[in-house]
Amino acid sequence: MEEGDKKMEGFHVLIRGEGLEIVKLYLFGGAQFIDLLLLMQVCDIATGIMCAWKEGRLRNRTALYGYARKVGVFIVIIAASIADQVLGLDGALAKGTVLFYICNEILLIVENAGKLGVPIPAAILEKLALFNDKPGEKCINPKDNQAG
Repeated sequence: MEEGDKKMEGFHVLIRGEGLEIVKLYLFGGAQFIDLLLLMQVCDIATGIMCAWKEGRLRNRTALYGYARKVGVFIVIIAASIADQVLGLDGALAKGTVLFYICNEILLIVENAGKLGVPIPAAILEKLALFNDKPGEKCINPKDNQAG
């Protein structure tokens, strides 16, 4: 086997699940639900882009800031995982941090879906309105967007 073939073989191994699992374990320790958080972030980014496009406020700088915040979430999770290992909490701090961010992403997805016109139950929209702390931002009106 030539040297170039060995490099490509190692590259393929890194792309396979085993290599990614090792990196994930090294960075995040025993934190669970990282894959679900990543999926929720992708959904939030997709609905956020659709919402911004619909409202005519799709901007590169705003999107870049949002992506940086998504990376920041993983940095916080890494820090929580390190603190978890140092304090000997057996994954509780890291898992709680990941679950917090998953819940946050779900709220953001529902908010974006409501802005896109997807029918959302009025009770959920009323609770989401409590989190709207940005002055001048269009809030979802529960009366305009109700599910059956």
